[in-house]
Amino acid sequence: MRKPAPAYRPYHAGYVSEFEQFMDRYRARHPNVAEDQQTGWYLLWDHRLDLDELDKQREASVPVKGYQYE
Repeated sequence: MRKPAPAYRPYHAGYVSEFEQFMDRYRARHPNVAEDQQTGWYLLWDHRLDLDELDKQREASVPVKGYQYE
């Protein structure tokens, strides 16, 4: 019995690493992973900034010298 041909990847001359094969199988068996990743991304990176608070933090910070042993 022949194995199915690996999925085509542009710019890889058709080569698919073992890790990519594993990840393709994992994503096929766990379709909710992509949604969970996107939710995690929004929790960590896509949040609103309070610009007034950011200005206060910048004003309160102490400038750091470029060379600390001067």
